[in-house]
Amino acid sequence: MKKESEAVLLRIFIGESDKHEGKPLYKYLIEMFRKEGLAGATALRGIAGFGKTSHFHTTSILRLSTDLPIVIEVADKQENIDKIKPKLDAVIEQGLITEEKIKIILYEGNQKD
Repeated sequence: MKKESEAVLLRIFIGESDKHEGKPLYKYLIEMFRKEGLAGATALRGIAGFGKTSHFHTTSILRLSTDLPIVIEVADKQENIDKIKPKLDAVIEQGLITEEKIKIILYEGNQKD
């Protein structure tokens, strides 16, 4: 069965070395989103990237970075995303967040009667 709904996608761009309360920030955020009951969140580790300072981060053996880019994607209803935004302000010191409206297509398998 397939269900479609409108939602919001936040993309949070941070560095792998960013921390909050001694814990990697991406782990802290994923755990926070789960506790808040959000529909889903995924942390993705980039293999290369640069930010505002144009400092290049890469997994190249010749130039192994200790601060690879991390992107956390969070998708949920607008009201749930709006509830977590103030909490993000309190834990993200440096980074970038993008927000866009999306359509979620959820496949739940065939239902047997």
